[in-house]
Amino acid sequence: MRKIFLLILSFAIFSPIFAKENLPRTIVTTDGEIDDVDTFIRMLLYSNEFHLEGLIYSSSMWHYKGDGKGTLFTSEMDMTKKMYGAKTDLRWPGVNWIQDLLKAYGEVYPKLSQNSKTYPSPAYLNSLVKVGNIDFEGEMNQITSGSEWIKAKLLDNDPQPIFLQAWGGTNTIARALKSIEEAYSKQKDWPIIQEKISKKAIIYTVMDQDATYKKYIGLHWPKIRVFYNAHQFGSFAYPWKRIMPKVAQPYFEGPYMSANIILNHGPLLKMYYAYGDGQKQAGDDEHIHGDPNKLKNAQWGSFVPYDFISEGDSPAFLHLVDVGLNNLNNPSYGGWGGRFAQAKDNPYRFEDNDEAADFNPELGKMDINYAQTRWLIALQQDFAARADWCIKSFKEANHAPQITVREGMKIYAKAGQNFTLNLLAVDPDNNAVTLTAWPYKEAGSGAADIQISGNKALVKIPDTAKSGESYHVVIEGKDSGTPALTGYRRVVVNIL
Repeated sequence: MRKIFLLILSFAIFSPIFAKENLPRTIVTTDGEIDDVDTFIRMLLYSNEFHLEGLIYSSSMWHYKGDGKGTLFTSEMDMTKKMYGAKTDLRWPGVNWIQDLLKAYGEVYPKLSQNSKTYPSPAYLNSLVKVGNIDFEGEMNQITSGSEWIKAKLLDNDPQPIFLQAWGGTNTIARALKSIEEAYSKQKDWPIIQEKISKKAIIYTVMDQDATYKKYIGLHWPKIRVFYNAHQFGSFAYPWKRIMPKVAQPYFEGPYMSANIILNHGPLLKMYYAYGDGQKQAGDDEHIHGDPNKLKNAQWGSFVPYDFISEGDSPAFLHLVDVGLNNLNNPSYGGWGGRFAQAKDNPYRFEDNDEAADFNPELGKMDINYAQTRWLIALQQDFAARADWCIKSFKEANHAPQITVREGMKIYAKAGQNFTLNLLAVDPDNNAVTLTAWPYKEAGSGAADIQISGNKALVKIPDTAKSGESYHVVIEGKDSGTPALTGYRRVVVNIL
């Protein structure tokens, strides 16, 4: 009877017939740089893991359309001010590239939806595409269809948080908030409305790519939570060869990328920009990544055809992907979107500062980037599996195992206590799953001793543990499929 129950449980959890519930809400704003395009392609393959509610063109210090009147604009940001001076427009990719990607997504959607029924339809995704504030870097004076879309979502009756991803500048988000302030700030219930929006909006921004957060959002909406990624994204961006651990780099090099992700995986992956692939983005005459004749001693190093270029904004949506690490509402825990520490002077701001560093065994020291790079091999293999989903049925493809712990994800113990965690690994493809466990020392108060014995994890809390501390135990389950995929379960042990 127990065997039958487990089979039913396995089917209910993993069958593509069953839809996920309570997916996090999110809106993407993007300036359309080539690494945004690559991020967008990866994001579409994970769009079954969150509820997309907006796909909005915006601008940044690197990309803006101009007003069509020959108006000159000089950046407020020191770096681009020195690089470009006064410009009428800057490397603008247009407002059609999202729709082009969605057309290709529509071609692979029949296969994707066999692997997960929660993939959004192409028609639905196309309905989310809006043009925000794009004329210049930081332009937030105009009310745009994109800003009005964000405004409406923030004001709707759904109390669930909305993760506002800023892949470029925060100006379209700022305009939406400004419109709310203008509409309601003189009403008696303005403090209630402002509090509601502040609790609902969460901004995940990759650097400051314009000044609108500092000049408007942070001043007028100080209680909006912000996840500020200023460092860790770099390991997933243009300087990856300088930052990424050597052990992870083969998964981002041309032989792996071309064979497992880009080539022979359908029209969507074929549009993924890689070094030396011959592709050129409209409006961008500066980047020469696609030129196969200019791969040696390039801006960020020397490369071979189909080497990874950059996905600097991917941590923004990867933070939303539930792989069992329980990081969504706990940014200090760390996960596929990096790890953040609460700013000392602002309880609503979380940063990837030195306090969010992890110990990098390859360097033998603390490394601010390792909180992101420690996951890169697993997440790249997962990307390769989803590339397969574009061309394979559920039975033909591989899917990550799910790890559960009978005792739950939050337990209590005393200093020096020994206890056992009972583990269950269920694989949707009936692959063998190898269990390992490790203490995430940096995410908690220290390292517990953990030993795996069969389907049990034997944990010993240090004798020196103090009341109020916490110890993080990460259980990993890696399957025997191709590519090999990893599921996780984090258990936080609170000391009594």
